[in-house]
Amino acid sequence: MVDDHYGREFAQKSRESIVMNTIQLKTPIPGPKSKALAERRNTAVPRGLSHGTPVYVAKAEDAWLEDVDGNRYIDFAGGIGCLNIGHRREPVITAVRDQLENFLHTCVQVTPYENYIRLAERMNQITPGKFPKKTFFVNSGAEAVENAVKIARAHTGRSGIIAFEDAFHGRTMMTLALTSKTHPYKAGFAPFPGDVYRIPYAYCYRCSYSLKYPSCDLYCARHLEDTFKRVVAAEDVAAVIAEPVLGEGGFVVPPPDYFRVLIDICHKHGVLFIADEVQSGFGRTGTLFASEHYGIEPDIIVTAKSLGGGLPLAAITGRAEIMDAPGPGGLGGTFAGNPLSCAAALAVLDVFERENLLTHANEIGNRFQKRAKEWQKRWPLIGDVRGLGGMQAIELVKSPDKREPAADETKEVTRYCYEHGLITITAGSYSNVIRVLVPLVVTDEQMDEGLDVLESALQMVCEKKGVVATMIT
Repeated sequence: MVDDHYGREFAQKSRESIVMNTIQLKTPIPGPKSKALAERRNTAVPRGLSHGTPVYVAKAEDAWLEDVDGNRYIDFAGGIGCLNIGHRREPVITAVRDQLENFLHTCVQVTPYENYIRLAERMNQITPGKFPKKTFFVNSGAEAVENAVKIARAHTGRSGIIAFEDAFHGRTMMTLALTSKTHPYKAGFAPFPGDVYRIPYAYCYRCSYSLKYPSCDLYCARHLEDTFKRVVAAEDVAAVIAEPVLGEGGFVVPPPDYFRVLIDICHKHGVLFIADEVQSGFGRTGTLFASEHYGIEPDIIVTAKSLGGGLPLAAITGRAEIMDAPGPGGLGGTFAGNPLSCAAALAVLDVFERENLLTHANEIGNRFQKRAKEWQKRWPLIGDVRGLGGMQAIELVKSPDKREPAADETKEVTRYCYEHGLITITAGSYSNVIRVLVPLVVTDEQMDEGLDVLESALQMVCEKKGVVATMIT
């Protein structure tokens, strides 16, 4: 029986579907055990570590979560894109268990092991580019970006790095310098490392130059030449770093020829191009790497998140001559390339070889786009619908004309969702984007069930604002 907290309409729907649906709610959300853990958390953990939901997880499988109160949710967040192959996939568990039987840790810098080499070989093979490559492993996406910058500077003998507005590259000091969004990421933590420069991204919905694609002739990409003349000399720039699809910046997808123009300008001036595929990699966009959509071959590509199948692992892969620029001992980390994580990653790559997850990522995207574009016709709250493959988002605005970000409404939608059994997360520099990072093993029924909750959330917020739905023709 669902508590009256949810309202009569939802209670009736839940009673009718609780047996057949993935979502199963037994208590108000958050439940009593989650509330008790929240109290303990408040006294033990700094307030700077925030939570997108008040739900404390007890179990997870494939594309669903169960909390400590026995409530079951569909997971549209995937650990912020770390579970593309699903929660607790058996091949990953088996690989980790087998590795546990041998050893947990030796530090690859002291006594190396084969799993590290095997994984590096596979990363060199599967990443974009038909040239010799080498790979180095660390623990997190931020570490990967830090090391990519180090390697680029060592190779070029230059120090400047150009990043983009709305970019997110991590929470370490160097990666915060590259990250765009100020609150909550950067405010109060300055000063940051210098020689970082920022230019507008190809955010067509909010074009920095008030132009329209394709008549703009990719002005934002060609603006890099102007940057070299007016902001920083090209011969002082080591690399341009960009996400092929913005992650925390709101799942913004540039025009298909954007990166080719940008990279041509980079290489004309001896500047390296670093692709940050921490969130967009490993099948999320319907290709193994989002760079493949644009037909580009980054000089360096950084990956993390779903590489480890739920374990911490990140990789820096690049042209062999670039990766060899730092001298012996110049790269490393005590736990970097942990043997358990390497074993898990090899299993993840096996799953992608055996299963049709890339096809399903595109099916997820098509399913989302069809529903979301109907919502956009119905409710002016939906300003933009965008994405590639299973990396999808809607941007919420107070009015479609002025495009004023609807951050408060986005919070209300998110809250309604988790109170009704769907875990979602937001994004965007204005905190007004709802993004989809559902594990690619989600079933069609689960996807529809989750979208039903999201639709109800949007309807609730629109009715609260007094927005009348328009008829869909």
